[in-house]
Amino acid sequence: MPYFPVSAPRADTTGPDVGTLPPHERILLAARDLFCRDGIHATGIDRILQEAGASKMTLYSRFGSKEALLREVLVLEGASWRDAFFADVLAAGPDPAMRLHGVIPALRTWFLGGRFYGCAFMNAAAEHAKGGDDSAPWLRELTREHHGAILAFLAGLAAEGAYDEPGIVARQVLLVMDGAIAAMMVGGDPTVLDISARTLRAVLARA
Repeated sequence: MPYFPVSAPRADTTGPDVGTLPPHERILLAARDLFCRDGIHATGIDRILQEAGASKMTLYSRFGSKEALLREVLVLEGASWRDAFFADVLAAGPDPAMRLHGVIPALRTWFLGGRFYGCAFMNAAAEHAKGGDDSAPWLRELTREHHGAILAFLAGLAAEGAYDEPGIVARQVLLVMDGAIAAMMVGGDPTVLDISARTLRAVLARA
């Protein structure tokens, strides 16, 4: 999963003013915001350029196409989402078990932070499939890499906590996470977090 500054668990307020960035970086950040909030197919190149205050020449010379721009957006989103999410989980406590239980509070920070539009990878995959383009290998590969990094992080915590079969525990925790994200995307009801926390406690207790 999981996971445009828009959809990261926490907004980054320490970076430079967007207006001072080079045009290609403004394009990337504008696309990141618009793709997440309004959707990929609904966001045209002209809208991105208007938001970024940049030219078509810059976009096509730097990125080549809208699809290539989307790839860079997803790479950036995956990295920023993981950095913020992992930091929130690690801040849940010094004990690996406490940190695994901290997964749901970390999701809560993201869901209720005012910038939740769902998982960027889930959204991109759904839009590609809806548009009849369900054979984009680059999208599947980026999604696998994103989920693989999350699984490795969770499995590391499970191993440190001496859980049996840490790889299986990691997959179970990720399933709880993905279910909570999907339910929040569809229903928008934050009480799903309470149910997810109970489910996670049951999973970890059995492990």
